Amino acid sequence: MKKLLLFFASLCFISFSQAQDRRDKVPVTYEELYDEPYSISKLFVHFQPIYGELWKANVNAGFGLEATYIWQDKMTFRAHARKSYTRKFDLSRDLAERNNDMENEANIFNLYEFGATYHLKDYDKSSTTKMVLYKKSYKDGKWAARVPLNAEVPCTLRKIVGIRLGGIFYDTSVDLKSALEDQGGNVTDFVNAEGNPLPATLPDEFGDPRDIFVYGNMAGAGVYVGSSITWIRNVAVDFDNNYQEGVDDLILTAFFDFIITPKLTVDDVFFQGEAYASDVVETSKVGFRLGLEGKFNRTLSWAYGGEIGMRPGLKKRGFYAAIKVSFPVFSTNLDYSVEAFGK
Repeated sequence: MKKLLLFFASLCFISFSQAQDRRDKVPVTYEELYDEPYSISKLFVHFQPIYGELWKANVNAGFGLEATYIWQDKMTFRAHARKSYTRKFDLSRDLAERNNDMENEANIFNLYEFGATYHLKDYDKSSTTKMVLYKKSYKDGKWAARVPLNAEVPCTLRKIVGIRLGGIFYDTSVDLKSALEDQGGNVTDFVNAEGNPLPATLPDEFGDPRDIFVYGNMAGAGVYVGSSITWIRNVAVDFDNNYQEGVDDLILTAFFDFIITPKLTVDDVFFQGEAYASDVVETSKVGFRLGLEGKFNRTLSWAYGGEIGMRPGLKKRGFYAAIKVSFPVFSTNLDYSVEAFGK
């Protein structure tokens, strides 16, 4: 064991020594091209070719569309929609189509949001950013085999503290049998108008009893309210020694929301022409989420985002975690006017 520790210590010492002896580790000078965190695009349109969501009620993946608009540095408006690719990427719907003993048609997963963030506090302060030093001569294996150098550059950091408010709507298919069992019940708790329960089993193709499968649909409509903080850098510098220009134009937003869905419905299920009430399945109309989103102040770029929380819906099945990637992202400041002078 002592020999192994001595071996790793030697490697660390050698690596540290080599890092100190790098011939290219020399000071660089730079010229500031711009440092304007208040001069950013007003409209961002995101095309999201992929998102993935691990939701306890329904694991799904698909595509989406998002748009954000900054109005006079006072408010930011946001609209977002997403849906699953196909049945195979919509787990509960896929299982319902293959196994459901109910007569309900399974819903496709859809989610829509629209909201606004009021800029409660918008200010800036002096900060720094690290930029990677890159030369055109660093190509292919040469770039991959080296540890890149970076330079710390002073810049202006803009911060926006905001209050968020918006609406949210979603619909999905769900496994009601598993949800009810998680809550301590069973399928015989579903009863029709005459008080007759669903059977616990059905005969299989050989006449032997098997468990019944009960899938249904759920929809929620409500509001979210919360807060956010946004960090904005928009700086570019020109380095000497043949290094490429350095740019940091990241717009990073962290947020926390409470979600309230006064309208939350679980459809009744139909079996052999009879309706069986779904109100035996417990639901929760309150949830929350914590998220992070990043995009870049460029005409054509990409963006990313993720969130985690408890979504209102079936009790004990609200936990979810989602990620999304946007490419391409188009942005513009919506200012197409130019000055005109008479001759």
